[in-house]
Amino acid sequence: MSDQKSPVDWERLEAKPEFRALISKKARFIIGATIFFMSYYLALPILVGYFPDLMKKKVWGEVNVAYVFALSQFFMAWIMAFVYVRVATRWDKSAASVISDQH
Repeated sequence: MSDQKSPVDWERLEAKPEFRALISKKARFIIGATIFFMSYYLALPILVGYFPDLMKKKVWGEVNVAYVFALSQFFMAWIMAFVYVRVATRWDKSAASVISDQH
């Protein structure tokens, strides 16, 4: 183990309003995205259980609403991943700015 001190003064950084605002933004996004993802993901078994006639409705050939909804979950996950990467890139830039302002 090294006794070298971190180049970032974390205690001072934590006290900065900009740092706290960044952490708050991240928490809001992550909590909101998680609630959305879980709601969307759990909607399929709930809809199949409580509204089976709706979910059995044919959309195209033998493909019904339940299949379309299940396939849409793949696209939703990819879109959420894309959005997260874009938002996280902005957080990284903001974090770098906050850290560089401490020196």
